[in-house]
Amino acid sequence: MPFLLLRPLTHSRTRLSSFLSRRTLPHIATMSTLPSKPINPSETRVGWIGTGVMGLSMASHLLSAGYSLSVYTRTAAKAQPLVSAGASVVDSPRAVAANSDVVFLMVGYPSDVRMVALDPDSGVLAGLSPGSVLVDMTTSDPSLAVEISEKASSLSCHSIDAPVSGGDRGARNASLSIFAGGDETVISHLSPLFKCMGKVNYMGGAGSGQRAKLGNQIVICTNMVGLVEGMIYAHKAGLDVSKWLDAISTGAAWSKSLELYGKRILERDMEAGFFVHHFVKDLGICLSECQKMGLALPGLGLAHQLYVSLMAHGEGGLGTQALILTLERMNNTCLKKEG
Repeated sequence: MPFLLLRPLTHSRTRLSSFLSRRTLPHIATMSTLPSKPINPSETRVGWIGTGVMGLSMASHLLSAGYSLSVYTRTAAKAQPLVSAGASVVDSPRAVAANSDVVFLMVGYPSDVRMVALDPDSGVLAGLSPGSVLVDMTTSDPSLAVEISEKASSLSCHSIDAPVSGGDRGARNASLSIFAGGDETVISHLSPLFKCMGKVNYMGGAGSGQRAKLGNQIVICTNMVGLVEGMIYAHKAGLDVSKWLDAISTGAAWSKSLELYGKRILERDMEAGFFVHHFVKDLGICLSECQKMGLALPGLGLAHQLYVSLMAHGEGGLGTQALILTLERMNNTCLKKEG
């Protein structure tokens, strides 16, 4: 009977261990560390980047709730109200991250988000510690949100896309609607911070918050077109537009746009609660997403062109209610508050 020559088990175990290490270690390295510390003012360090019309109010609510705040902004003067309330200003997004457990972004454009979050030298992810969280509240590109989430995960961190709706008034009153995409456990963990700014709504995985916000903007832009067209019609028909607004506000024509902007338009108040140039950016992202999806939304396309007309007239710094100016020019009329 022939003898069987068996190799020692130790060699097989060594080779198996080596094989498993090669297979599993890269996966383990990309797993994010779940935040362990509870969210509260005594233990959670918060960072904030972006102190524009809405960002300043949102950050102020966190300070009022007792959280320590590290701030970065390109225009130092804009951060002064936060500094006066106890915030510290640092010189880069990376420095914000190094001093924070949770970093919020509220900047202008996807290009700003990419630079602030992903720059290898000065970006947030370059300075964020494992287990920490980046929350982007800018309205941005869903694919960029996914890219940032994947990069954060590879560094054992988390990224949440959480754009908001409610404008300057919602930011001041802490009544924003927050659309959150990413790890649901992490979003739930952050709820004490979100509650300082409004109501958080979990929308799904990475990029879902951005997609929800884009849908929100599609509804808003067509509502605004309807509002200003109705006002132009009422004016040309000889109605008291103020009384007309009051009358329709209790019927099916009511909308948030009517509530927020009807009276402002009558009073010729075009101050920005949300800038036209940012809205044009948002609608452009919507159109790009629709093109990728093979989706035709003619109302969105029309609204985008009407707002682009405001940009062409140098009115990008006005609020979205300035759409009335485009319709006035088209109809050679000027809407004025009656009485």
